[in-house]
Amino acid sequence: MKKDLLLGIDVGTSACKVAVFDADGGVIAAENESYAVYYPQPGWVEQDADEWWEAICRAIRRITVNPEIAGRIAGIGIDGQSWSAIPVDSEGKALSRTPIWMDTRARDIAARVRRQIGEEAIFSVAGNGFEPAYTTPKLLWFREERPEIYKKCAKFLQSNSYIALRLTGVFSQDLSQSYGIHFFDQKKLAYDTALAAEMGLSPELLCEPVACHEIIGSVTAEAAARTGLTAGTPVAAGGLDAACGTLGAGVCRPGQTQEQGGQAGGMSICTDQALAHPKLILSTHVIPGLWLLQGGSVGGGGVLRWFKQELGKAGESFDDLTRLAEDIPAGSEGVLFLPYMAGERSPIWNPDAKAVFYGLSFDKTRAHMVRAALESVAFSLEHNLRTAAETGAEVTEMISVGGASNSRLWTQIKADVTGKKIIVPSSDTATTLGAAILAGVGTGLFGSFEEAVQRTVHFTREHTPDPAAHAVYQKRMEDYLQLYACLEPYYIKSGRLEQ
Repeated sequence: MKKDLLLGIDVGTSACKVAVFDADGGVIAAENESYAVYYPQPGWVEQDADEWWEAICRAIRRITVNPEIAGRIAGIGIDGQSWSAIPVDSEGKALSRTPIWMDTRARDIAARVRRQIGEEAIFSVAGNGFEPAYTTPKLLWFREERPEIYKKCAKFLQSNSYIALRLTGVFSQDLSQSYGIHFFDQKKLAYDTALAAEMGLSPELLCEPVACHEIIGSVTAEAAARTGLTAGTPVAAGGLDAACGTLGAGVCRPGQTQEQGGQAGGMSICTDQALAHPKLILSTHVIPGLWLLQGGSVGGGGVLRWFKQELGKAGESFDDLTRLAEDIPAGSEGVLFLPYMAGERSPIWNPDAKAVFYGLSFDKTRAHMVRAALESVAFSLEHNLRTAAETGAEVTEMISVGGASNSRLWTQIKADVTGKKIIVPSSDTATTLGAAILAGVGTGLFGSFEEAVQRTVHFTREHTPDPAAHAVYQKRMEDYLQLYACLEPYYIKSGRLEQ
C-alpha cells in the first residue's frame, strides 16, 4: 500500500485535534476530543497528560477504523501547548498532573530567582523573561514543593514529547519547545550548564534537544493496539503549537507573521536571527535556521467562548454573537474590554491582571459588549506588534489561523486595528498541518519546507485595513493602554490579598 498520507496531532488546551492530510494539504479525515482543565487552587491550572493520551487514542481510533487510511500514513507529527512540566519516571509513567501555560503557582519562586541571579543574566542566555508560567519555574516548584515527585522523576517532558513517548517509547525534547527552559541558550541552541547549576537544576532532567522534523522513533506494537495505527510508522519529534501553526499557515520566510486566533491569542514573527525582547517570547521556529519572536496573550477565542457560556442565550452560536457585533461601530461607542481572563502574558506579564468591561451605561447592549470583546483581542495583538517593532522585527504580511480566523468580522477588526493586511488560509487546520509537515519533511515525503508549504498551504481570502476604522482604533488603542495603566496598581494590591 502506498505511503502518501501524514497524520498531525495537536495537543491543545481544551481539546486534542488529529487530522490526516494528503501530500497537497487536503484533509482526508479529522477528529477532536476534549479533556478537562483543573483549577485546584488560585493560580493553579493543571491537566492530566494521560487524559491527553486517552483522548488522542479515541480520536485516532475513529480515523483508523478505515484500514486504508492507517496503512497509507507515512509519518506522524505532534504539536503541543507550551510550558508543560510533565514529570515521568524511568518507565515513562507520568508522576503527577502538569501545570500548563496558564499556571502561575511559581510566581514567588520566579521573583526570588530574578533577584538572586538577575533578570539580565537570565535574559542574555534565554532571550525570555523569567516568568512563572514558563517551564523553568515549574521545575523549581516541583523540586521545592513536591520533592517526593522530583526525586522519582527521570525526565521532565513537554506536551508533544509526552505523546511521542506514548507512541514510540522514546524520550525526547524538540528545539522549539526548549524556549521554556531558561538555561537553554537561544543563540547557541544548547543548554548552558553553568546557568542551570546556578538555578539548582541539571540538564539531565531534560532530553537533549533535536530538530523538530527529526524522526525519533516509530509506533510501537502497544501504541498500535491502542490507536489502530500501523506499528513501525515513523514519528517526528514535533514542536510548539504556535510554531507548528506558523508553519501550517505558510510562514517560512523572515517577515511573514502568523496571527493566532485559538483559545489564546498572539502572533509569531519569523526572523533569521534571535531577536529578543524582555517583554516578548523568543523561540526557534520548527524550521531550522529561523526563529519566532512571539507575543502570547491569554485573551483569544477563549474570550468569546466565556462570553457565550456565561452571557449567551440558549442555543446562541458564535456566529450569532458576532452578527450582533456587526451593527456596532468601530470603537464600540466607548465600551472597552481588557481581555485578561487568566492574568496576562506578553507584553505586560501580570498574573494578577483581571478582565474588565469599561464604559457600560443604560444605553449599551450585549452587542456592545461582544464588539468590545472582539476589539480587545485585536488591541492585545497590536500591543504585542508595537513591542516587537522595538527590536527591529519587520512584519511584511500577516496570516491568520485558528478558529477565530473563520470570523470575517473579527479578522477585519484585527486588520483595522493593526493597519496590516491579513490573509487567511483556506483550511483552519494550520496547526495540525504544520505538525504533519514536520513528519513529511522528516520522512522525505517533501524535499524541503519550502516545497511542503508551496504544496499544502492555500489561501481563501484577504482583509485590507479600512483607513477610517484604523484612525478610530488608533485612538481607542491609547485608551486601552491607559485603562490598564490606571488599573495596574489595583491589580497588584488585589493580587497580594488573594495570596
